[in-house]
Amino acid sequence: MNKRVVIIPTFNEKENIEAIIRKVFSLSLAFDVLIVEDNSPDGTAKIVKDLMKIFPNQLHIEERKGKLGLGTAYIHGFKWALEKGYEYIFEMDADFSHNPEDLIRLYEATATKGADVAIGSRYITGVNVVNWPMGRVLMSYYASAYVRIVTGLSVRDTTAGFMCYTAKVLRNIELDQIKFTGYAFQIEMKYTAIKMGYKVVELPIIFTDRTQGESKMSGSIFKEAIFGVLKLRFKKIPKIKMG
Repeated sequence: MNKRVVIIPTFNEKENIEAIIRKVFSLSLAFDVLIVEDNSPDGTAKIVKDLMKIFPNQLHIEERKGKLGLGTAYIHGFKWALEKGYEYIFEMDADFSHNPEDLIRLYEATATKGADVAIGSRYITGVNVVNWPMGRVLMSYYASAYVRIVTGLSVRDTTAGFMCYTAKVLRNIELDQIKFTGYAFQIEMKYTAIKMGYKVVELPIIFTDRTQGESKMSGSIFKEAIFGVLKLRFKKIPKIKMG
């Protein structure tokens, strides 16, 4: 069995989903893919199911009843992946804002270089974002700076959604206690892993805004990220005993 799985949450991604799946499967390193599908009315699930006939042992789908949030989609996927015995569990968007080629670098950081969690970072070497309006770049960059100030984290890209977790990290995090659903989910997961004592590293990536489909960003998601970190400051997180 392959020990690597890429979790891709979807809602109305018919323009991107086949291309991103085929790209992952074309990489020099083998990855399985789990689509966590939130009942897209555009037929995303059908496209995935048709591809499952071509890639029966690599491609999987978990369908949910509606649009329940990014965080809950990943928690669902994490639990599925742990149950199946995967050792390296990745987060990636469906819209090619994350370059699938970078999955290999994230894997190497954890599998051969000692990291417990690897982050594909937009801000570790400046600002590596393509096709975003300047207002959104500034909002994202300074939001991460705000998170660092409030939480004391050193991570530059606190809301990054391109990740590799080793299974031991996800097994030891109380996933049902992760409460945020939007970008604050990404912050909470990083904060929790670091406070528990795991080694978290950032690798530079180039983030390219989607060219197909519609963005899922909303004011409520951004608001949750801004105010959610204040709650994190007071969250009690037990350290893991290493060794």
